[in-house]
Amino acid sequence: MANGPTTYVYSGSNKRGQSVKGEISAISILEAKSLLRRRGVSARRVKKLVKPFFGKGGEKIKAKDISVLSRQIATMLGAGVTLIQTIDMIAQGHNNVSMRKMLGEIGNEVKAGNPLSSSLRKHPLHFDDLYCDLVETGEQSGALETIYDRIALYQEKAEALKSKIKKAMFYPIAVVVVATIVTVILLVFVVPQFEEIFSSFGAELPAFTQFVLGISRFVQDYGVFLAAGMFGIGMLFARAHNKSKKLRDSVDAKILKVPVIGQILEKASVARFSRTLATTFAAGVPLMSALDSAAGAAGNAIFRDAILFVKKEVSGGVQMNVAMRATGVFPPMVTQMIAIGEEAGAVEDMLSKIATIYEAEVDDMVDGLTSLLEPMIMAVLGVVIGGLIIAMYLPIFEMGAIV
Repeated sequence: MANGPTTYVYSGSNKRGQSVKGEISAISILEAKSLLRRRGVSARRVKKLVKPFFGKGGEKIKAKDISVLSRQIATMLGAGVTLIQTIDMIAQGHNNVSMRKMLGEIGNEVKAGNPLSSSLRKHPLHFDDLYCDLVETGEQSGALETIYDRIALYQEKAEALKSKIKKAMFYPIAVVVVATIVTVILLVFVVPQFEEIFSSFGAELPAFTQFVLGISRFVQDYGVFLAAGMFGIGMLFARAHNKSKKLRDSVDAKILKVPVIGQILEKASVARFSRTLATTFAAGVPLMSALDSAAGAAGNAIFRDAILFVKKEVSGGVQMNVAMRATGVFPPMVTQMIAIGEEAGAVEDMLSKIATIYEAEVDDMVDGLTSLLEPMIMAVLGVVIGGLIIAMYLPIFEMGAIV
């Protein structure tokens, strides 16, 4: 094909004579009309979708969109709808233009006789190797419906875990940002007004007030340069972080040592490892490939390297629980449960239980962190804002005492 699918808008009537309109993805306008006829739509008008020069184009496809898509496919396949019909129906009902276009491309590939897994591999930004490998396993075993149910469950759990971690990070960061903005406004606009009043006193100001006035002058004179410098350093660090694997690994190692936050991330990595391995085991993926997928989904360089070490040891004939214990990364309870699972021949069930336990622990720790941070942040805000107010009114109080 020289050109990729194009989005066309159409209007017409269905088999019941009801007016319908929408969008459809096809290689040409002739193919678009042919696809509409197969769906029982008598099209009166079909034309190419013209995107406006100004305004919002297609929305970005998010991980949550792929999670919802997986659940929709699992549900519709379970209801007996064919794969091609499933993809077409989901594409037609989706509000996201980018999602409709991608599903149109995948649907055309499948209609041409290509396996779904190979069609998904052409969109690596949205369907990773683990996702495609699981779909391929489902196609080969003839159990795509069952596999998609497991994929949907896995992605829902992964998204829930990601949401919990974001919740743990967002609240304190948001409060600190707001506190910083309020403090800067006070120092730049409010404190100078008091300084003009104090200049008429003709008396020496308290040390604390002089200290705050000095900070205010510094922020007024150098605040822009300080903010620009911090922004520049942040951009350079982000760029170096994206390019340097060594820096990313170093950051991952250090963040695990941060009190509370490190423990949450550690438990989240264990939960991701267990959930990924349980899902791949259930789908019949070979152990070595499953460990590769688990290493990629761990979310932290320390756990990634530990899982790759486990893979190397297991390929040499070592039991998985022994290899995991040798890394010194996995908690004793996890290695013990894996050992029990290996002895009983129920590793998949044991991994699912580990994932459930650690996902619940992450949830509890996030709620506990939020409860702990709320009074601490309020106290810090009270000290900072209250300190500024006291510093400004202290000379007035002293003048009142003298009078």
